[in-house]
Amino acid sequence: MEEKHVVTCFLEYEGKILLLKRSSQVSSYQYKWAGISGYIEPENTPLKQAEIELYEETGLKNEEVELIKEGDPIPVIDEKMQRKWIVHPFHFRLLKLKKLKLDWEHTEFRWMLPEQMLKLSTVPGLYEAWERVK
Repeated sequence: MEEKHVVTCFLEYEGKILLLKRSSQVSSYQYKWAGISGYIEPENTPLKQAEIELYEETGLKNEEVELIKEGDPIPVIDEKMQRKWIVHPFHFRLLKLKKLKLDWEHTEFRWMLPEQMLKLSTVPGLYEAWERVK
């Protein structure tokens, strides 16, 4: 089974977290709700990759967010894809609400209470990743 390391970032503002709906252009989990996420490139630490993904997927710069918690990695098995994801979860707080600039990876976003993600069709292990950083 192939193993891939990824980051998943939860962005919080006033008690709500940002979830994004994946587009048809991404290679996996199209139309599923997710945090801000991406593969960890070999030259990057998980934190550095998280900061890169925040900027690429929302337009937010490091000085516009603060790191609340970096959680322990969580293994998520996807039998259908024959893949073991090692998810490195992060919890950031948005310091001031601003207009987000979504890239091609997502079609929409929602700010919601964390428990609301349980009612959505999400990428595997999303709520478990949140549990590590809440």
